[in-house]
Amino acid sequence: MSAPASVFSQSFFHGTRADLEPGSLIVVGHQSNFTDAEPLSWVYFASTLDAAIWGAELAAGQSPERIYVVEPTGSIEDDPNLTDKKFPGNPTLSYRSRDPLRIIAEVTKWQGHAPELLQQMKDGLARMKADGTAHIID
Repeated sequence: MSAPASVFSQSFFHGTRADLEPGSLIVVGHQSNFTDAEPLSWVYFASTLDAAIWGAELAAGQSPERIYVVEPTGSIEDDPNLTDKKFPGNPTLSYRSRDPLRIIAEVTKWQGHAPELLQQMKDGLARMKADGTAHIID
C-alpha cells in the first residue's frame, strides 16, 4: 500500500521584460515596474499565470514581455501590496521573498489582456503616480 503524498507542488510565475535563461536567479535590488521608488528589497511573483501576465504587460521598457516559471530559494510571504490593499485573502496568490527566485523555464504560449483592459490598468497606475499613491510596501 502506498502512503498518501505529504508534499504538494505549486507553480510560481514572474512576469517581466528581462531576457533571462533557465538557471538564472532573479534577485532583489531592482526598481519596481510600477513606481519610481528606490530599488526593491523583495522579489515579487505569483502562483497564477494571470498575475504574471499583468507583471509582464506592465513592466517598463520596450523588450518583449516574458513570463518565467520560478522556484523560490528561501522563505516567501504574501505580497502585502495586493493582499492588504486590494484583495484581502490573497486570491491573486501573489507573494514576495528577500531570497532569489531561480528560473526553471519560460512560458512561451500565453495570451495577454484585452488592449482596453490593459490601457485601463496603465491609466490607473498613471493616476496613482500623479497623485502620489503609487507606494509599494517594501
